Amino acid sequence: MEREVTDEKLQKYFRITEEALKRLEIAVHEKSLLHAVAMDFLTMAKSYFEDAKYYYEKGDYVTAFAALNYAHGFIDAGVRLGVFRGEDDRLFAFG
Repeated sequence: MEREVTDEKLQKYFRITEEALKRLEIAVHEKSLLHAVAMDFLTMAKSYFEDAKYYYEKGDYVTAFAALNYAHGFIDAGVRLGVFRGEDDRLFAFG
């Protein structure tokens, strides 16, 4: 059982989350009430991703890993809700 956040593990999740952010698409029309939800989820995902990079650079791997998980949680929640389109099951939990 692993009990530490390694640089290798962080790099893997940085790559996955960055690719997911680049590939996801807004799935609702901009006049839809859910468009605001999509934009909020996207903003939160990007913000947590940036936070992860900040903490990684500071050497705080635990907080960086937590921020990456929050970022990807917003991405996956958006796909599950249907406000994001995500077809690749390597990147999206519900694609």
